Amino acid sequence: MPPKFGTSGLRGLVTELTPDLVADHVRAFAAACDTGTGLYVGRDLRPSSPDLAETVLTTARSAGLDVTDCGAVPTPALAFAAMQAGAAAIMITGSHIPADRNGIKFYTPSGEITKAQEQAILAALGRTPAGQGTRTTRTDVAALYADRYRTGFDGTLKGLRIGIYQHSTVIRDLMTDLIGGLGAEAVPLGRSDTFIPVDTEAVDAATRAQIADWTRRHSLDALISADGDADRPLLADADGDVVPGDILGPLTAAALGAERIVTPVSSNTMAQLSGRFAEVSLTRIGSPYVIARMEELGGNVAGYEANGGFLLGFAAQAPTGPLPPLMTRDCLLPILAPLAEARRRGGSLKDLIADWPARRTASDRLQNVPTEASKALIAHLSDDPSAFLAPLGQAAATNRTDGLRITLTDGRILHLRPSGNAPELRCYAEADTTEAAAALRDAALKLAQEALDAT
Repeated sequence: MPPKFGTSGLRGLVTELTPDLVADHVRAFAAACDTGTGLYVGRDLRPSSPDLAETVLTTARSAGLDVTDCGAVPTPALAFAAMQAGAAAIMITGSHIPADRNGIKFYTPSGEITKAQEQAILAALGRTPAGQGTRTTRTDVAALYADRYRTGFDGTLKGLRIGIYQHSTVIRDLMTDLIGGLGAEAVPLGRSDTFIPVDTEAVDAATRAQIADWTRRHSLDALISADGDADRPLLADADGDVVPGDILGPLTAAALGAERIVTPVSSNTMAQLSGRFAEVSLTRIGSPYVIARMEELGGNVAGYEANGGFLLGFAAQAPTGPLPPLMTRDCLLPILAPLAEARRRGGSLKDLIADWPARRTASDRLQNVPTEASKALIAHLSDDPSAFLAPLGQAAATNRTDGLRITLTDGRILHLRPSGNAPELRCYAEADTTEAAAALRDAALKLAQEALDAT
């Protein structure tokens, strides 16, 4: 499948992200979008990222942009620094997908590009703006991002023992240092020189088992991590149970005083059922849709996705200081805010979650499923889902905002959709318990695979 725009920028196989293709998109971005004071460029730790970043830097400079090489930095750190400088940004990252793939994520000085700007970039392909910009290096981007949290959460983790699953996430050193600086005892674990594609929305069984083992062996109060470019969090409680992103989102929003929430339709219904927010608005899946709706609502609004990425749309007050807005997915805030709030209350993370409605999710995907095959299956099920659902239950309501989301008569929810950035069929399940959600997910994936095999 050739590289294309999905929910998180342009992505594809490394072999297809050729210098010519990358350069064409960079020139189109420079021609079609506001770049402000110049272009900041960052990258994750996958093997192909340095060469892709160099292509971006060289091309942008030859298109007349002043470029700043920020090196290997978290995506939210790059975005935060660029927006502070009034500059555009490009992040080289494939996020959670395997190392044979990579991607390019574009930012204007105001934040992530919109869907309309994606189309403008595509329309500008083939244009060749010319000039000669400058090239500089900036080494304080990660530190600027970390300072945001040192100000807001100083000392709030004192007394906690927190494991950091470092693997190959670009935030591994920053995260370890920051956790220690906020008062906790940081325990580094699982560092890898080989890229590991950690998907925080669908943590595999082997990783869950490893997390539970680490938590037990090292007597941890929590374990934290992130995906490859650190815009999605991973947080496990003292029992080693991974807390889904659509639980971290409402916990974080409530802790910061958000009044309105925007989240994709794939998130669970805990926020709605809690009654703690004036409005919960549902969108299609992808941060551009969340951001667009947040901008429409304004005020004390926050956004989050089922993968855990959190977007802050207002100037909030954190426990020990102000927290400026950051309208791009961030992994640190939905880790720090719930842990600090649980600590403030004198209980555990599990105790904090217990105060909310018991809605639990489980998600996974069928890999190597062409997007068109996923779309065809969902279109077929939308016409008449009864035969597919027969082993699972009966449909009470359906929602086609993004894919097919089915609410069963017993209150469980099943959601199927094509991935926006990989050849995968995504499956999300919701129920009153994690076990019930997992059982629904597994049964649905089995039925979906059988249906795909039959076509």
